[in-house]
Amino acid sequence: MPLTMSEKIRILIKRKNMTISELAALTNTSNQNLSNKLSRDNFSEKELQEIAKVLGCRFEGFFIFNDGEQI
Repeated sequence: MPLTMSEKIRILIKRKNMTISELAALTNTSNQNLSNKLSRDNFSEKELQEIAKVLGCRFEGFFIFNDGEQI
């Protein structure tokens, strides 16, 4: 079963030895807002790009057709 986006983010912050509060501060959001988004697994692509940027990685969100075409 694939990981949810929230599970992936939790893995990333653990690897960076960071807390949710620290990630919230780095992404200019409140701890409560980020915690809510993590519990609902509700992130925009813009938010995911910002999280990736502050965690020193990149986020690639796209759809892939069976023929390999990406959107």
